Amino acid sequence: MKEFCLAAEYIPLIQLLKVTRVAQSGGEAQRLVESGVVSVNGKPESRKRAKIRAGDMVRCRGIEIRVTGKSV
Repeated sequence: MKEFCLAAEYIPLIQLLKVTRVAQSGGEAQRLVESGVVSVNGKPESRKRAKIRAGDMVRCRGIEIRVTGKSV
């Protein structure tokens, strides 16, 4: 499992896939979302710009990404 700590209120889904290296490029991230292999909190997600927030769990290609909030 990967963990990603947000520096802002949210991160767009395709950007999260890129910065966590699940996808090598924005185009690849878009294709993954469009093909239906990405889920957020256990539900398929087809919106490439879906707002991912602290507490969300993203899964793609068997990789889970737990999103946490920034440390205070």
